[in-house]
Order: sequence, then C-alpha cells, then structure tokens
Amino acid sequence: MRSILRLVSVTTLAAALAAVPGSAQKTTGPKERYEMDVATASGFAAMAAGGKPGLGSAMSMMFGGGPEGKVAHTLELRLGSNQGPTSPPVRGDHIFEPQAKLGKSVPLLGPEPGKGQTQNDGNDMGGSGFERPKGRMLLYWGCGATPGPGQPVVIDFSKLAAGQMPPDLFTTTIPRIRQVAASNSASYAAWPNAKSSKQPPKDSSLLGAHRIASNVGSDINFTLAQDYMPALNASATQQADGSVMLRWDAVQAATGYVAWTFGGMGRGGDGGDIVWWTSSSARQFGGGLWDWLPPATVARLVTQKVVMPPSQTSCQIPAAVKQASGEMLFGNLNAFGPEVDFAYPPKPAGKAVWNIDWTAKARFRSHSSLLIGADFGGGSGNAASAPREKKKKKCKGPLGIPLPPGAC
Repeated sequence: MRSILRLVSVTTLAAALAAVPGSAQKTTGPKERYEMDVATASGFAAMAAGGKPGLGSAMSMMFGGGPEGKVAHTLELRLGSNQGPTSPPVRGDHIFEPQAKLGKSVPLLGPEPGKGQTQNDGNDMGGSGFERPKGRMLLYWGCGATPGPGQPVVIDFSKLAAGQMPPDLFTTTIPRIRQVAASNSASYAAWPNAKSSKQPPKDSSLLGAHRIASNVGSDINFTLAQDYMPALNASATQQADGSVMLRWDAVQAATGYVAWTFGGMGRGGDGGDIVWWTSSSARQFGGGLWDWLPPATVARLVTQKVVMPPSQTSCQIPAAVKQASGEMLFGNLNAFGPEVDFAYPPKPAGKAVWNIDWTAKARFRSHSSLLIGADFGGGSGNAASAPREKKKKKCKGPLGIPLPPGAC
C-alpha cells in the first residue's frame, strides 16, 4: 500500500487505492497530505546549503581551504489540503522533538496575497529560466575511460530560436515527483518560506515524534525511526589516460547513485562549448535524477542501468569529457535513499470503507558537490589534483542553464 501513496494527486490517489487488484475495499480521502524532503549535503553542496548559494560564492569562500568534512542538513516541508482554512490565511506549524534543534516548531506558510506560491512548491523543473547561450553543448554519458558510440551529441544553440529550450535536453521519463504542491491543493503551506528559512545544524536529528498542526485540517502525528542519511564522502583523481576516477564511500540505506559533471562553464558569453556528462548508461539528464526518487523507481532504474546500484562506489569519467571541459569541472553525486509513509486512520480489516484523514511521507537522500581539477589554498577541495593557476573570473553557470537547488 505504501507504493500507492506516492501518486501525485489526491484524485489519482483515491482512485488507485480503490482499484487495488484483488481488493474490493473502497477508500475516501485523504483530506490532508504532508511531505518531508530530508537531505544530507556534503562538499560544496553543504556550503550552498549553509546559505551562500552559487558556485562563485563557494569559490570565494574556498581560498585558504577546501570543503572536506563540511556537512549540512536540509529540510523541505509541504502541506496540502482539500479544505479551506478555518480562518485565512493558510498557516501551520511543524512541531519537533528537541534533538531536531529547530526550536519548538517551524512555521508553514501559504502564498502571500498577490505574490503567488511559496518558494518551494517543487514544480520548477529544469528548463524554466533558460537563457539562450551562444555556443554549443556536448552531451556525454556512461562510466568508462572512453565514451560509448554516438557520443558526443552536439546541441548548437545558434540554430535554436531565441529562448527555445534545446529538444530532449532534460529527461521526461524520470520527472521530479511532488505529491504535495500548490497546484493540486485547495490549501497549501510550505517551509522554508519568506519568514523562516534557517536550516537545522549538522548535529540535528529527526528521530522521534512529529506533529503538524494547521488551520486546514486535523493534526498530523507520526514517529520517525529513520534519520538523516550519512554524508557522501566523494573524491576525484586524474588518471594517466586523461580520465578522472570518481570514488565515494558506500552510504548506509542508499538505494542507488547517479553522478554528473558540467565543464566549460562561463564560456557562454564567448560562444564556447559546455560539456555535460552523466553516469547513466542511457542518455538521461536532469529531472528526478538530481532529486528524490521512490525506492521502487530507483530499483527499476538500476536494472535499466540509468542509476548505479548501491553496491557501486566508483565511476570513471571519460578522458574526452575532461579534455573537452577544460581545466575544471563541477560535479555532483546523488545517493537516493529510503521513504517512510504514514496514513491515518489505519486501514480497516475486511471490506470496510477506508476513510483516510491524512497521509504523510518522509523521503531521504544524500548528495555531494565537488570541483574536479581545482586546488584551493593547497586543499584538495575533493577534486582531482591540478597545477594552481591564476585566479579566474567567477563562474556564471553553464551557459545560463539553471542548476538544481543546492547543487552549487
């Protein structure tokens, strides 16, 4: 039954529950849905999570030392209800145990009047805000010293209409999954928001009781036995053949891994090439691959060789990728993790109608970002070693293509 609760809309959820093969039990609801996205960030991703987004900001922080050992915890909370607030505006509180170190609670707030949705609705998938660059993009995929056949795929931005997103750039077969969003809720509230956004410290814990009280439905109560995932300890080493070996320590509870790199960043204004590589054995970029994914989805993608299995702890970036990227690449490694689902009241026995009041989900991942080919103040920076050169201008991002939240 847990896998069914991952569906996106309330209507689809109710219909699916009512149509479980071999079951005549009918369901109603849920009236409320709650979702917790729980992440552990390390390396440059931890620096971004600490409130200084942007690779340029991370670089300015790095002179004098690398990001080794830097860890941050992040939460995204979303509440959706099919009921209106008892007294507008929509508001709520997520009440924690003391070990969460977030105070007694954090406020869940709805959209401010006249300002649209709160900041983490979660449906802003890649492509929005795309700025037309002048150069080309070279796409590579797969682990190994040399690229597979048909690589690279070249996207010439000069041949695209102004403002047009390159076709098939971001995967559509692995979308970002948000069960709770403003678009599928009569009432919606989220955290972080404009009034509260300070993330928990790295020694915080989510174990224990959680309560969500709001003015759009009954209280939601559940207990978590799953905590933040361990940090990803990743490193990259230049190989004699020009390839780069990416290695990481196995992460407890990981269901699979995916890695990607960007190279040639900052060349867009000069009409140069940017290089995008992913560890997927198939040409799959973006989407849910840099987000949270259900364990069942990850297991399927592992069999399809889109996601690396949890037993894998290394991946070789082809020499052609490093050569085309220039002296430095920005990399990211994502470890998908478990999900925990709750529903109230409990499912009744037999064929009695299950009138679901609320559902709740907590989903987990661990991710790390690193600079490959950079040396900051003598520190490794979790990067392949390279000679120190004069300071370059700050990175502007990969030809205007937006990186995912928390990637740099």
